[in-house]
Amino acid sequence: MKLWDKGFSTDKKIDLFTVGNDRELDLVLAKYDVIGSLAHAKMLHKIGLLSADEMKLVEKELVSIISLIQQGDFIIEESFEDVHSKVEYMLTEKLGDTGKKIHTARSRNDQVLVDVHLYLRDEIKEIRGLITGFFDLLMELSESYKNNLLPGYTHFQVAMPSSFGMWFSAYAESLIDDIYMLNAAYRVVDQNPLGSAAGYGSSFPIDRDFTTKEMGFCELKVNSVAAQMSRGKTERNVAFAMSSIAGTLSKFAMDICLYMSQNFGFVSFPDELTTGSSIMPHKKNPDVFELIRGKCNKIQALPFELTLIINNLPSGYHRDLQLLKEGLIPSIQALKSCLEMFTFSLSNIQVNKHIVDQKIYDYLFTVEEVNKLVQDGVPFRDAYKIVGGKVGDGSFMPNKDVVHTHIGSVGNLSLDRIKAKMKKANAHNS
Repeated sequence: MKLWDKGFSTDKKIDLFTVGNDRELDLVLAKYDVIGSLAHAKMLHKIGLLSADEMKLVEKELVSIISLIQQGDFIIEESFEDVHSKVEYMLTEKLGDTGKKIHTARSRNDQVLVDVHLYLRDEIKEIRGLITGFFDLLMELSESYKNNLLPGYTHFQVAMPSSFGMWFSAYAESLIDDIYMLNAAYRVVDQNPLGSAAGYGSSFPIDRDFTTKEMGFCELKVNSVAAQMSRGKTERNVAFAMSSIAGTLSKFAMDICLYMSQNFGFVSFPDELTTGSSIMPHKKNPDVFELIRGKCNKIQALPFELTLIINNLPSGYHRDLQLLKEGLIPSIQALKSCLEMFTFSLSNIQVNKHIVDQKIYDYLFTVEEVNKLVQDGVPFRDAYKIVGGKVGDGSFMPNKDVVHTHIGSVGNLSLDRIKAKMKKANAHNS
């Protein structure tokens, strides 16, 4: 069944090419399509295009379809082009002419728009919840290991002392920046596009403020053409927010892969969280973190994939926009799985608490010695040369007592301030 059926069949090859994997992807959107249809039906009743009896029948059947979706029993057969045609068919099969009225004053274009907006709104909330859980774990780890020193590197060279507390809380605070991006994307998503029809509005006296309130949107996407033009732009904004999160996770995963190697030996994990080799019995591979790194690098490419699909399209609907779902929906699922696996795995991390006891990390403390001389009255450049000379002739003996007091330093992580920032960020769209 096609909503645009005019009484003739298209070539099967055309059908296969144009529909693609839309049916599979539409299963993810099915619940939201029914929610949008229910709000639309209530609005049609409000303006007199559905009677009270018709409205009751339509509502009953739409609620029944939602139950079917929640039970996992809703399918879109090959005879249907998409979720919209399947839902309308089910209504028409049950209600006859009343079911045929559901498409009054709307188009598949604004159906897809509202489905995607509702879907992305829920997914952003879920992703934000997963980030918050991950953040909480990082802050707990930071508190637990704040006194355990960790070598800091620049140019892959031993640089200055850090700590596991600083490392964990650095990634925790980075997640707050990602929440800011996610909040911005949510603000874009939380606008009701329903009622734009094919992109130019409708001659029916529809009440768009009613559907906005009915579906819980913050505000209305007012101009019908602007609503249609949000297709692609909305997905890309969400993709950029996802890319920001993925960048944080990818960098963190890379740190862990590096720190797990025998050359570093900074962290380890229980055997059951690592994998082995088919020929090397000693191997404990960080496959989980390598896959997180790879998946997150793919996600970071998503905004540019979407940009290339929508770039230079004029206003109005174009079939190119169908392809947005192919990259976006799987990427959302991948990002959520990466957050879940990172949180699960990191809760079992094992920290090496005596790293800096090794002589190879003595030079971590050269800056500490320079700063001590300066505090004793030696000009900085002279202090630098004194310590440099000791390094050069091999006489440098480090004092491994690190005393940093400023906000955000090894000795003053200010974890409460970081927690307060996250609380404020999460309150932004609560």
